[in-house]
Amino acid sequence: MTFNIITFGCKVNSYESESIKEQLLNKYKYNEDYKTSDIVIVNTCSVTNTADNKCKKQIRSVRRDNPHCILVVCGCSSENHREEFNDLNIDILIGNSKKSQITSLIEEYIDTNDKLIYFDTSRVKEFENMSVKSFSDLTRAYIKIEDGCNNYCSYCVIPYVRGSIRSKKMDLVIEEAKELVNSGHKEIVLTGINLGAYGKEKKQYDLVDLIRELSKIEKLERIRISSIEMTEITDKFIEELALNKKICGHLHISLQSGSDKILKLMNRKYTSEEYLNNINKIKKARPNINLTTDVIVGFPGETEEDFRDCIDFCKKVGFSKIHVFPYSKRDQTASATMKNQLDNTTKKNRARKLIAIDEQMQKEFHEKYLNQKVDVLIEEVNDNTSIGHTENYIKVEIPTILNKNETYTTIVTEVYVDKVLAKLDI
Repeated sequence: MTFNIITFGCKVNSYESESIKEQLLNKYKYNEDYKTSDIVIVNTCSVTNTADNKCKKQIRSVRRDNPHCILVVCGCSSENHREEFNDLNIDILIGNSKKSQITSLIEEYIDTNDKLIYFDTSRVKEFENMSVKSFSDLTRAYIKIEDGCNNYCSYCVIPYVRGSIRSKKMDLVIEEAKELVNSGHKEIVLTGINLGAYGKEKKQYDLVDLIRELSKIEKLERIRISSIEMTEITDKFIEELALNKKICGHLHISLQSGSDKILKLMNRKYTSEEYLNNINKIKKARPNINLTTDVIVGFPGETEEDFRDCIDFCKKVGFSKIHVFPYSKRDQTASATMKNQLDNTTKKNRARKLIAIDEQMQKEFHEKYLNQKVDVLIEEVNDNTSIGHTENYIKVEIPTILNKNETYTTIVTEVYVDKVLAKLDI
């Protein structure tokens, strides 16, 4: 039998899908085309209404295009919309639990031909251990080290669909990292739902302690942090950032708004001043740092003045990339019942304005590296072009065929919004 996996959403979902793929390859064969696969797995995302709708549309397409397949659906959107998904003619329907047991669930379905539904409704859960031995299509490897969130930002459903924070045991993370490095991966990305909370519930170690242990793996060249909350960036973390050159010089730190009024309504745990103070500490520790962020525009009650404050603050921080999201009203969340909900036109207009500023900031960041030397880890080679990233996450294209998974010193020759061009430093 053959299988296909369709993944929506974040790096955590991508990791989980890769782990599921490795599970299933012990028994079944992977098929690139879901339309001809015997088993189709859709790993869903519920971060916005748009994400939910895309997932539901995809599930309907799978059932229409491949009516006889065993259809398995899991993830945040199915967890968030259980009753609605139950009507989509799905054979195996689960949420964010039992992803590590999908093979046995498929076998049970094949034996009984009875629809399987499982959701863990408890808030406090154990960390579901999943692992990946090798990412066949990627130079960089991912390790999910944390799950769940306790922040309850007023716009976000993730704490409701992922549960409370929980962490992978440090020895298991180290073991997985060593296996990935032995498979040839030189860069590992640490990922989680609230990554900076790693180890918090255990009170025995934290993210910095883990990074220090990972740094002892000799052939591991880069440790990348996928995303981290400003409230989790401690002086201990900043000190390690300054001293440990294996930590990549790129941090994605969600801002969400530059207006203190809106930050309070969002139930974010910092003020703009506190955010900026920490940013300045980070820049001092790592002068070449690449700072990226998320911003929600059109939050309930956001005035034009609040929006201007947000734009001014983003410029003051000097982000190199802003992921802009028009506010998405989510059931269950506190913001869904707030007064002064903004219309879609206003939200879209503000998003367009901030995206234009973002593009300008991206290019300005890249211009700092024009005619400068940068080291690039090659991830992709095609059409006489090699593509990779610097340690501080600048995308670099080199018009030469190079060896994948090798690091080269280059000189930046041209800059664009989303990338730079470079030549080998010979």
